Order: sequence, then C-alpha cells, then structure tokens
Amino acid sequence: MGAAEAPRRSRKMTKVLRGFQRQECDPAGRLSAKAGRTRRAGGAVLAVAGLLALGGCADLLQAAGPPSTRYTLTPKSSFPADLPAVSWQLVVDRPVARGGLDTNRIAVQPTPTEVKYFAGARWNERAPRMLHTLVLESFENSGRIVGVGREAIGLRADYRLKLELREFQAEYYDGAETATVHVHIHAKLVQGTLDKIVAAHSFRAAEPVEGRGMAPVIAGFDHALGKVLRQVVAWTLAEPEGGSRRPTLAAGRPPAQ
Repeated sequence: MGAAEAPRRSRKMTKVLRGFQRQECDPAGRLSAKAGRTRRAGGAVLAVAGLLALGGCADLLQAAGPPSTRYTLTPKSSFPADLPAVSWQLVVDRPVARGGLDTNRIAVQPTPTEVKYFAGARWNERAPRMLHTLVLESFENSGRIVGVGREAIGLRADYRLKLELREFQAEYYDGAETATVHVHIHAKLVQGTLDKIVAAHSFRAAEPVEGRGMAPVIAGFDHALGKVLRQVVAWTLAEPEGGSRRPTLAAGRPPAQ
C-alpha cells in the first residue's frame, strides 16, 4: 500500500463507520435503508462494519454503559432463645427455582402474570445458589447444630433439607408507586436413611419497600428473606422432635403457612 493510499483508506473507513453509527434498527434488528447504502463504500470495509451491526440497535461506536451493580443478601444470626440444640446431621440440597427466578437478575412483577427484571442491577450469583449459601450460614450462625453442610462435602446426613424458591420478586401491582417484596420458600425435610419425607412446610414473607431506587428494594429483599430464613432454621431443628420443641417465633405464633 502506498503512502498516499493509506490516508484515503482511513478516510473511507471513518466515513463508513460514521454511517453505521447513525443507523437505526427495526424490531427485528435489521439495518435501516440509510445504513444499507453504506454497502457501496467497499467490500472489505463493509465486512468489518457489518459484523459490528450484528450487535443490534445500540450506538455501536459509543462506549459501553456502566456495568450492572451487583447485590447480595445477608444470613441471619439472631434466633429465639428457646431454639433447640440437636446432635443429628443435616445436608441442605441446592434449592431449585422456576425458570423466571433461576437467574442472577432481580425480578419485578408489574402484574401477576408478567415477570420483568430491574435494569442495571443483578444478584451477585444466581438466586438459588445465593439462597443455598445463606441458608447454610444461618444454620451455622444459630449455634444449635454442628453437623450441617452441602452434599458436596460428603457429610453422612441423618436428614436432608430440600428447598424450592417459589417467589422472590418485587411487585408493583395496580400502578403502585412503591413495591412490596415477596419471598416464598417451600421446604421438605427428608429422613436420610429411609429417603422418606417426614415434614413439609411453606414459608412466606412480604416486606413493603420504603423509598425509591434500588437500595430500598434490596433492603426489602433482605428483610423479607431474613424472616423466612429464621423460620426455616427454627422449623427444621424442631421438626424431628415432632414439633414439641418448636421455638417461640414472633408474637408466639408458629411459622406462617
């Protein structure tokens, strides 16, 4: 390539890329007619710009937007004073969740049949995986059970705890200006040697979000999940005793159905 030809090539590349920078996309993500006219600018240059166009409708030459803020929640460490201490061992299986919740995106429902996600915010890991860690740490923080862990550590379990995450979203029903966070976990306690379900229970909590922005929403998730975690730990430790040693929860009531 001659010295005079290089500047001409550079100017041609700049002209073509500016054409793509001004492009618009239809709902299928196809290039507009204006962008299509740049195909006459040259085969090699067009090939490069065409690959960029596959990215969709974003302004292709602008810097990427800020990364999503990552959030996590906290395990619980405060429990009723009469929480029973146990000598048996427990394995907590990894929780399962329906498709809309089996993600690290933070779910929001504007209607009972519609699931969306907050933009620019994600959980630090997929919700079931995060829940798994928080449940284990909450059991450990209770100080009432020593033998608790994941299946992967090879613990010989007397009982297994199986959890299903059924609700884990903020709701803005009926045009509400502020959200309510809903958490619903269904638990099954399985006797390890017989592989028999000895107890099952659903735990729910709802927490109004106070304020605007993501910080109050995350606080709502933390408070709602915290209520459920305390109930799951208390119920699990008491249930093998037939519930006769079930600890006192808020207002002296058993875990909510």
